[in-house]
Amino acid sequence: MPDPAHAPPVAELIGVRKTYYKPDGSVMVEALKGVDLTIRRGEYVAIMGASGSGKSTLMNLLGCLDQPTEGRYHLAGKDVQSMTDEELSDFRGRTVGFIFQAFNLIPQLTLEDNVEVPLVYQRVPKADRRRRALEAMALVGLADRVGHRPRELSGGQQQRAAIARALVTRPVILMADEPTGNLDSATGEAILRVFEDLHAQGMTIIMVTHDDSIADRCERIVRLKDGLVETDTVLRNRSAVPA
Repeated sequence: MPDPAHAPPVAELIGVRKTYYKPDGSVMVEALKGVDLTIRRGEYVAIMGASGSGKSTLMNLLGCLDQPTEGRYHLAGKDVQSMTDEELSDFRGRTVGFIFQAFNLIPQLTLEDNVEVPLVYQRVPKADRRRRALEAMALVGLADRVGHRPRELSGGQQQRAAIARALVTRPVILMADEPTGNLDSATGEAILRVFEDLHAQGMTIIMVTHDDSIADRCERIVRLKDGLVETDTVLRNRSAVPA
């Protein structure tokens, strides 16, 4: 796998601040206070910090779910702030894959229909949607669950389906927010191995976690404190999937 240290930037924050205001215009909270952060293609990064440190705000900005109050953000070489809301929504859908604690699968749909949902919004033809959904399901070990509905699956299988749904758009970057938080330890271990396999294939992954043992499996740990980057540590010799 190419060395991420020499890869081009995927996400670049420059002097980013995020302030939330009260209805009367006064400052309610300054969540980010001037963050500079560059994430390169192929990196596997953990975002950590105590409650109120700014990590959720940072994740929302990185995923284009919110916009900075000040500063610049470039994602996949594009200036995010120059886009209209419609352009940003389309760009986000094509560029970022999201995975959360809650699987957010639609119970009435089969797994493959669930995985296809992002492609419906992108107006991908039906035959292409189905082919890409089946490819994504195979990638996460769900090829034998075609036709099943979420209630027929374990929690780990449902999270695999959620990962497949995030991958089906062929995103530039995967963003995972506590993706093993609702899983038991054995199932969580299996899901982490899915992420490690994806990373070994070159996927850029950003994971918010409070768990040091999970963060230690990443290549790099960014810790926030009071809206600032407290430490940014590159862990060496992390290219291989742990035994």
